[in-house]
Amino acid sequence: MPELPDVCVYREALEQRIVGRRLERVLLQSPFLLRTVDPPIESAQGQRVTEVRRIGKRLGLGLEGELWLVFHLMIAGRLHWFDPGAPPGKRAALARLQFDSGTLTLTEAGTKRRASLHLVQGEEALRRQDPGGLEVLGSTAAEFAARLRSGNHTLKRALTDPRLFSGIGNAYSDEILHAARLSPVMLTSRASDAELLRLHGAAREQLQLWTERLRREAGGKFPEKVTAFRADMAVHGRFRLPCPVCGTPVQRIRYADNETNYCATCQTGGRLLADRALSRLLKKDWPKTVDGFDRDE
Repeated sequence: MPELPDVCVYREALEQRIVGRRLERVLLQSPFLLRTVDPPIESAQGQRVTEVRRIGKRLGLGLEGELWLVFHLMIAGRLHWFDPGAPPGKRAALARLQFDSGTLTLTEAGTKRRASLHLVQGEEALRRQDPGGLEVLGSTAAEFAARLRSGNHTLKRALTDPRLFSGIGNAYSDEILHAARLSPVMLTSRASDAELLRLHGAAREQLQLWTERLRREAGGKFPEKVTAFRADMAVHGRFRLPCPVCGTPVQRIRYADNETNYCATCQTGGRLLADRALSRLLKKDWPKTVDGFDRDE
């Protein structure tokens, strides 16, 4: 799922291409994409774009008449830009937004249709699209800690809850926790003030670091390589590859469609966290520490 760094770079790329431009036509290819009926989607056609805004992991295109087109890309949704006269690409598009400066398309890999588009009117309606998470880059350490301690969850779950923190998902939460040297399953109620201060610093650092990296990678072009798995990440998507800090093989916990990646040496004092599937299968043979894990398997 595109997270804060990815969505920021999307926003900047769109801002350069469509602000002040007229939305000439909206073509929807999927009946499941548009989740609102009032205002009608036709009312957006012919309006000029006034701004592009990030709303958590969503992107809002502001139009004349206080209209807002709000994209939520979910896991597999991606945006693509085509200059006038350029071939539209081979991917099947769920939506095409034709501007006088080019065409914006939305695609979604796989068969599950989770990406969504809302058309709303006014700031109040737009606010209802925002889950309300704290913007970490603009937060103080005290505000960050207060959000974490507003409930008792694991650090991983708290960081990825859009009602608590804005724009952080599965990938960057792994990177943040690794940078902070904290276990993903530590409960927020058990984290010390010093640990939360360290986590706040790591969150700000990682979000800034990756936004800058993705911005440089795009190089002024429209970002086309938006992915949750990057070779220069420390732990996310790097199961069994060496931790860049200590060399210990990165570990993984899988659940539903998500996974948590971590370094046992850097984050859990050498203890292996129980993978629900494997630990149930191996039972007493499941190693308790990273030293009991066969690194060559």
